Order: sequence, then structure tokens, then C-alpha cells
Amino acid sequence: MTAVRPLLDDATRQLSAAGVGSPRVDAELLLAHCLGVERSRLAVMDDVDPVTAQVFAAVVDRRAAREPLQHIVGRAAFRYLDLAVGPGAFVPRPETELLVDAIRPGLGPRLGLGPGVGLGEAPIVVDLCAGTGALALAIAHEVPGARVYAVERSAAALAWLRRNTAGTDVTVVEGDVADDGILSDLHGRVDAVVSNPPYVPAGTPVDPEVRADPDEAVFAGDDGLGVIPNVIARAQALLRPGGVLALEHDDTHGEAVPALLGDGWRDVADHRDLAGRPRYATAVRAGAR
Repeated sequence: MTAVRPLLDDATRQLSAAGVGSPRVDAELLLAHCLGVERSRLAVMDDVDPVTAQVFAAVVDRRAAREPLQHIVGRAAFRYLDLAVGPGAFVPRPETELLVDAIRPGLGPRLGLGPGVGLGEAPIVVDLCAGTGALALAIAHEVPGARVYAVERSAAALAWLRRNTAGTDVTVVEGDVADDGILSDLHGRVDAVVSNPPYVPAGTPVDPEVRADPDEAVFAGDDGLGVIPNVIARAQALLRPGGVLALEHDDTHGEAVPALLGDGWRDVADHRDLAGRPRYATAVRAGAR
């Protein structure tokens, strides 16, 4: 048998030397994964068997090579959810959770609907560039009764999206945000649009873990704005007057993205993430309902 604490200490040192940003947390999550237990259970465990210790050493080597933790364990936490993730789809990040908070006030609290939604009506929400479905699923979970649509074009990402939304009320739509005809039957009827599109300027140095995400889900032209104008155009067509857009962007876009939200929008604002960096813009569709 191998003692848990020295096993974790050795793994932490290995991951730290490899440049992993949270070596102890990652070591604990990997060991919990190998044991099939919650991370909190490690505190009451003394030893692990030799086979588990060998499997753990192998996954620590993978993480030290900067394979994303989420790819190794096959899961990613997002708000109250646990999503299936893997190669082919962008791994959701904590900062994206802020977009849910940005649109929820217009949809009402967890029980009941907000002032923007008619009496007895279910709010309609569209997630553009949905990837694994993190935003769509979080909104469906936190706003019961909402009609949520998740739009994605990548075949690889769609496989993860369909896996995560199976058995839920989220409607998956295969399509490109550059297509004017996406969800044309919902034009002028949607209460909120959220989007975490590709937005990193080409050539920007990124962590090895980001390199494991598909390039098409990360980079968007020389300035990183190759997709965002299409997202704004689709949102403008879909939203009802008074409907809200929450759009994630690169930390260099704090002025550029709000500037793109011109005619047809009001109450345009940019917001910072938990690290204090410009991260997402919000705007309200102008016009009388």
C-alpha cells in the first residue's frame, strides 16, 4: 500500500515543476478520479493500493505534459453542473459563468418569470456558439420552464453538446452564426442571447491547455473579431425589443466590442471578470415591444 499524503506531495511537486497553475488541487482531483471518490474523501483516506498508485502516476504524467485536467477526468464543472468534455470541444472556463448572471434578472428568479416576459409565457433563450452546451444547460437548470436553444456548427463539438443535453429540454440546433436563417422562426421573440464565441487574436501566446482546445473554438482572425459581428447580427435579429445580449470577448476587446453594438442597441456596457480584466459586454435590444 502507498500512503496518500506522500503520493500527493510527490505529484504536486511534479505538476508544479511542469508549470501547472494549481498543482495541489489538480493532484487531489486526479487521485480522487482514480479512486472513484469525491475529492473531500481524500482527507479521511490513509493508503491506496498499488494498482491505483500506478494508474495515478500515469495520469499525473499526462497532466505534467499539460494535457487538460478536464480531458483526463472527462468532466468539467460549470456553475451547478458537471459536463462531459473531451477533445473536439472547448472546455468551459469559470469566467463564462458570469454570462448566466448577466441575463438572469431579465428572466426572473429561479421560480417565476421577470418583468420582460409576459404573464404565463416561458422565456426563450438562445446560446450561440454553444460548444459543450455549458451556458444553455446552466440557464435551463436555473430558469425552470425556459425554452433554451443551443446553436453549434462543429461536428466534434456537436457530439459533446448532444451528449450533455440528452434527456434535457435544451434544443440543439446545428448551424453557423454566419447564416441569416438560423432560428428564423424565433426572430423578434427571444428574451436573451448568450454567446462565448471564438475571440482570441491569431498569434496570441496561450497556455498549453488552451492549445488542446480546437483552434476554431479559440482563435478568430488577426484581431479576434472574426466571429463576434455575426453573433451580434444574429442576436439583433432574434431578440425582442428589451431582450438582452451577453457576449464574452477577449480582454483586449473592452472598447472594440461595445463599439460594435451601435444602432439597434441601448444600455451597452462592458464588464470585467473575476481577475479584473474586460471580459464580456451586455446590451439591450432597442425598440418598443
